[in-house]
Amino acid sequence: MSLSSALSIAMSGLRANQAALSIVSGNVANANTPGYVAQTLVQDQIVTGSTGSGVRVIGVNRTLDTYVQSQLRTENAGGAYADQIANVLGQLQNVYGTPGNDGTLENALNNFTSALQALSASSGNTAAQSSVLNAAQALAQQLNATTSGIQTLRSNAEQDLSVSVSQANAAMAQIAQINQKLQGMSAQDPAAATLMDQRDSAVDQLSRLMDVRAVTDGANQTSVFTTSGIQLVGGVQASTLSFNAQSSLTANSQWNADPSKSSVGTIICQLPNGAKIDMIATQSINSGQIAADVQLRDKTLVQAQNQVDQMAATLASALSDVTTSGTKTAGPPVSYATDLTNVLPGNSFNVTYTDSSNVQHNVTVVRVDDPTARPIPNTASNPNDKVIGVDFSGDAASVAAQLSAALGSSNLNFSGVGMSLQVTSTAASTVNAASTTTTVQSLASGNPQLPFFTDRASLYTGAITGTASQITGLAGRIQVNAKLLADPSKLTIYNTSPVTPAGDTTRSDFIFDQLTSATYTYSPNTGLGAAAAPFKGTLPSFLQQFVSVQSSAATTAKQVAQGQDVVVNTLQEKFNAKAGVNIDTEMTNLIALQNSYAANAHVMSVVQSMMQTLLQAQI
Repeated sequence: MSLSSALSIAMSGLRANQAALSIVSGNVANANTPGYVAQTLVQDQIVTGSTGSGVRVIGVNRTLDTYVQSQLRTENAGGAYADQIANVLGQLQNVYGTPGNDGTLENALNNFTSALQALSASSGNTAAQSSVLNAAQALAQQLNATTSGIQTLRSNAEQDLSVSVSQANAAMAQIAQINQKLQGMSAQDPAAATLMDQRDSAVDQLSRLMDVRAVTDGANQTSVFTTSGIQLVGGVQASTLSFNAQSSLTANSQWNADPSKSSVGTIICQLPNGAKIDMIATQSINSGQIAADVQLRDKTLVQAQNQVDQMAATLASALSDVTTSGTKTAGPPVSYATDLTNVLPGNSFNVTYTDSSNVQHNVTVVRVDDPTARPIPNTASNPNDKVIGVDFSGDAASVAAQLSAALGSSNLNFSGVGMSLQVTSTAASTVNAASTTTTVQSLASGNPQLPFFTDRASLYTGAITGTASQITGLAGRIQVNAKLLADPSKLTIYNTSPVTPAGDTTRSDFIFDQLTSATYTYSPNTGLGAAAAPFKGTLPSFLQQFVSVQSSAATTAKQVAQGQDVVVNTLQEKFNAKAGVNIDTEMTNLIALQNSYAANAHVMSVVQSMMQTLLQAQI
């Protein structure tokens, strides 16, 4: 080997050392930079013929484990989802308050029933009457406040979705822009490494918002898809998300796949080719903060609202609804006549019959005058029973005709004259009973029932229309009947002709028993029980049950979030062990480079000395 060759090789070694030192210094300087991936120098031997003639620098490598990176992104989405659910359910617990403390539904209901018990002990006492009304108002206000708290959380989720969509758009646009910059660049280009760090950070940010997977091709172009298969970024083109956020949500603000019926925002993804996809309707986002906010806004918090609405509805109906049995007429055949005069929208006509197979059936016919609201869902828990909606705005003959059409298979005969509806047995079916359940409209109807609670200034009857059911959001509107507040004596006096005798506790005893002892069936949309086996119990037991369920859900969500955080942290540590900067390793590399640099410099010094000696010898 000639001296000039040795000198060239040593110089190439020095250049490689300088490049490696630059990499080490960059790693050390960025040791705490978020998203920075440690780099190593890529170098190759220069071969002339069959003899090594130096070293050349090819570029840099980013030291990361792409499999662990992919897993980390998946768990990041799960972690963001779990954290958001736990956070909001914790806030919902604050809305409910600590059981037994002041400012809770449980405490307000207990105070109300205690005041009623005291009223029965001193019927007619004005102070006791005032205490009952004050306690009732406090209960209504607590229901109002609970609804306000739930809807505030839903509104927050709506605004979070708007922010998340903006962040997702920024991340997707950044990924596409970096893809464009990387076109034609080698993956080992030092400038490319910095861009790839930035691109990975954008993908990581996107993974916390929704469940995504990133695929990088041989041209160093990264495409991003949702796990459901929708392409968010393809090369230099990015899809765009849009969200029509609503300013403030109420209990009636509900998502619907039909845009004309939806009153909350939905997420539309516009692909580069112009096609549009409703990401919520197609369930295209299954994890991440966006999925959590959708779940909370449209399901979890809606169910919480259903629970307090059901409590408010039961509270009102239990005190105001009266069931009147039909009059059995002379037979055979057996028939029952019922008066439909007082059946208001939401009230019902009920008939029980036995078919030829000796199977008993119960049919509940709800007054639903709005044709756009019919047919109503069959909410009967027993498969032998039915719940149907019928227009009662006409006379009994009109109702009979509708029932004959709807219940033709029951083999019952329906007829009507004026407002009297008659149902008659046939050879195939025997009528066992018929009745109407109506809402008492007067404070002194002669019945212990009274419209104690109202839907603002209106009676609560459970009316159903094409736009909404009266029960939706009732907890936010319920109040003590203004007429009762103006005349507290009606807590005792339920009849004026003859006047309820002094000391009569019929009404206060009735109210107390309805609120503490009577058993009711609650809708499965409260999350308690199931359609085939709905939750049944007293009003206090229902309240305790749904508060307990919410508390358990919050505790479980917190535990899931903590477990998910452990998984994310473990994967992050594993990723950092490979991709992060290890100062000890860099210092070791620095010492090795220092020695290598000194060795190459020494070679150059020796070659220089030898060349000088040769020159002097020639002279």
